[in-house]
Parts: sequence; C-alpha cells; structure tokens
Amino acid sequence: MNSSAAEPGPTAGPDEVVPAVAPQLRALRRRASLTLEAAARAAGLSPAHLSRLETGQRQPSLPMLLGLARVYGTTVSELLGETAPGRDAVVRADDMEPTAAGGWTYWPAGAPGRGMQALRVHVPYGSQGDIVRVHPGEEWLYVLEGRLRLRLADTTHLLAARDSAHFDSLTPHRIVAEDRGGVELLFVHTLLQSPTATLCLGPTPGDTP
Repeated sequence: MNSSAAEPGPTAGPDEVVPAVAPQLRALRRRASLTLEAAARAAGLSPAHLSRLETGQRQPSLPMLLGLARVYGTTVSELLGETAPGRDAVVRADDMEPTAAGGWTYWPAGAPGRGMQALRVHVPYGSQGDIVRVHPGEEWLYVLEGRLRLRLADTTHLLAARDSAHFDSLTPHRIVAEDRGGVELLFVHTLLQSPTATLCLGPTPGDTP
C-alpha cells in the first residue's frame, strides 16, 4: 500500500471527530512498541497523516483501519474500542439464526464483532439485480448451489457450484442469481461492523445488468 493511495479521506470538522478511535490508535501503537514513523511506514501512511488520525483531526477510512489492525496485530473492532467478551470461536448450526434483508437471507457463519464477517447467504432469483455496490474492503464468495452472475466493473462472470471469487469491493459489483431457484453462497467480507460504517459504506442504485 502506498501513501498516495491510502491517505485521501475526509477532514474531521468540529462535530465529526470519532472520539473513540483516536486514543485507541495511539494506545495500540504504543502497545506494539512502534514509533509514529515506523507504524505509518508499515501501514502505508505518512507520519503526519497518522498523527492527525491519532489526534482526531482526520477520520480513518476502512482500508486505513484494516492496515493499522494488521500492523498492530489486532482487529478493527479493537481499534474502534469495541469488545466482545466471551466470544466463542465455534458457531453451531443451531445458533445460526436467519436474517432477511432486501430479499436475501443471511445466516451468520462467524463470530460477531470481528473485522472479517462470514455468512451463508441465499440470493433469490430477481432480487437486488439493479443494485451496484461500492465500498472499501474485500469480499470472497463461494457458490454452494445454483449459479451466480457476478458483475465486476464492466466484466460479467457466471459462477457455478464450487466456483469462487475474491475481489476488492471498491470495484463496482453486482450479484444476481442466474437460476429461478436462487443461489446459495458462502460469503466473507471486511465490511466495517460499527456505527462508523456510515463513513465508508452505502450501496448505490445502478443500471440493470
């Protein structure tokens, strides 16, 4: 990651500082025994930019948080001051309660509150085919059953069972079930699971595929 690609981001105004993030960034850097210069270099930021993040003068984007979490050997959740005491590593099938949203059905396949989220997803035929998503992070999906039409920027891919895809989710993408029976997926993403998600997330409507 280079500094020119990583650093652009909104300047925090008086009412826009994320107070929980700045002290956590500083504390975790010190816990990792890293100087400001060393941490910034490892995360692909300038020392001045990291200093502004640590003092709340700038709002961190999700790619910045992911990079800093890797450098400090922690999670995005901890960078944000979020904790999940007693979180189990194993998720039992009986505990996977389905959630419906936008016509899709989601089952959690990983522990909540992590920087990386794992889901099992059912995408019905004809659902959300006109939605283009663009947001920071990465996504990985694996087709369990059915066929999936995945559009990445201007390229369309048809995926069948046992096919997978791994992509930067800043690439405009669209997910559509190809068959009337829908498609079943395993889905892993690094979308920010926190109130500050509004800083970097938000699907936008697009043209029909």
